Amino acid sequence: MKVPILASLFLTITLYGCQKSSSAVNTAAIDQAKEEKEIIACIEAETDCFFKRDYNCWQDKFTHSEYSYQAWSNADGTFDASVGWDNINKNLGKFIKENPAEPEKEGSSHPIVKRKNMKFKFYGSNAAHITWDQYNSDREQKYFLQSKEVRLMEKGTDGKWRIVNVSAFWNYKNRIPMSQI
Repeated sequence: MKVPILASLFLTITLYGCQKSSSAVNTAAIDQAKEEKEIIACIEAETDCFFKRDYNCWQDKFTHSEYSYQAWSNADGTFDASVGWDNINKNLGKFIKENPAEPEKEGSSHPIVKRKNMKFKFYGSNAAHITWDQYNSDREQKYFLQSKEVRLMEKGTDGKWRIVNVSAFWNYKNRIPMSQI
């Protein structure tokens, strides 16, 4: 009776070990530096497009799926969240269209954006989770507001990384002098 139990235990451990090394091989096949660079480019472009109120550029950086998600904090202490591309587009797309860049104040509503402490976690070759600290200047470049940022990214069949989830939590209370970042 002990032999079949030991054999079953050995077989289970062996199969589990093979699965672990199989997934390790898949992860090793990713050129992580290249993928990180492409993801950062997408994130930077989406931020730039949003702050410049460029709707076409902004919407191109997202998955247009029912599982897309966007959440953020507001200056009054509340938060907003949109689930699904239709709702994201209805809320943020509408915001961009109704609040275009001001001609007398050309450029971005937050002309300087700095990212620090970026952490990447890849889930295979087509999904990644990223967190970081972001510092967003005011239009006049007198101070920064810090935000904690999270993105879930998905690589499409076209080979481009797109945003599935944006979570942005801004500290509106504490302004940081430009010289401190």
